[in-house]
Amino acid sequence: MRLGRAISEGLAQHDFHVAVHYNSSATGAREIVAAIQASGRRAFALEADLRNASACTQLVENVVSEFGHLDVVVNSAASFTPTRIGETTSDAWDEVFALNLRAAFLIAQAAAPRMRSGGSIVNIADLAGIQAWPSYLAHGASKAALVHLTRALARALGPQIRVNAIAPGAVLLPVDFSQSAADHLIAETPLRRLGEVADVVEALRYLVDADFVTGTLIVVDGGRSAR
Repeated sequence: MRLGRAISEGLAQHDFHVAVHYNSSATGAREIVAAIQASGRRAFALEADLRNASACTQLVENVVSEFGHLDVVVNSAASFTPTRIGETTSDAWDEVFALNLRAAFLIAQAAAPRMRSGGSIVNIADLAGIQAWPSYLAHGASKAALVHLTRALARALGPQIRVNAIAPGAVLLPVDFSQSAADHLIAETPLRRLGEVADVVEALRYLVDADFVTGTLIVVDGGRSAR
C-alpha cells in the first residue's frame, strides 16, 4: 500500500482523478482517497481480490461507471511470498501467478476497450523479473512473464494504447529488514543509496506522458542490476 499510495497521489498531482484499489487495507485506501480529495481531485476506493478472475473485470466496470472512461491503468497489485524449491505447493504457485500476472492481463483486457486513444497502461514489475532470486521462484517467474506481457500488449494494443513497465529496485524494504541487510544492498548499488517511492512515481509520470514510448521496461534501481 505504501507504493500504491505514492502512485495514487502522484497521479492526482499530475491532474488525474484516481480510483484506488485495495484488497484488505480499507483504512489505508480511505486515507489515500481523503488526501487526493483534499487536493481537489476526485477519488474513490474499490475493494477487490484480484486473485479472483471475475473481480478483475468487475473492477474495471466499476471504475468506468464512476468516471466514464479510463486514461491510465497502473497494475501494481502483487504478492511477495517466498516460494523455494522443495517447499512450494502447486496452489501457492498458482496464487502468486493469479495476482502478479493473470490479474494484470485481465485488467488490461477489460480496460483497453474503455480507454481513449493515447491511453497508457503501466505494469509494476520487479528486479526479480530480470534477476534470479532462488527464494522467490514464483514471484520472479511471474514478474519476468509480466515484462514479456508488457511487450506483447504494446504490440497488441498499439497505436491507440501504450503499455510499459517499471522495475523498482530497493525502494521499499520489508519492515523486518535488518540494517545490515540494508547496508549490503546499498553497497551493491552504484549510486550508494536506497531508492525512494518518489523515484518510481517520477518514472511513472514519464511513461504516462511519453507519447513515443511503448513496450519498454524502466529499471529504477540505482544501477544495482548493472552487473
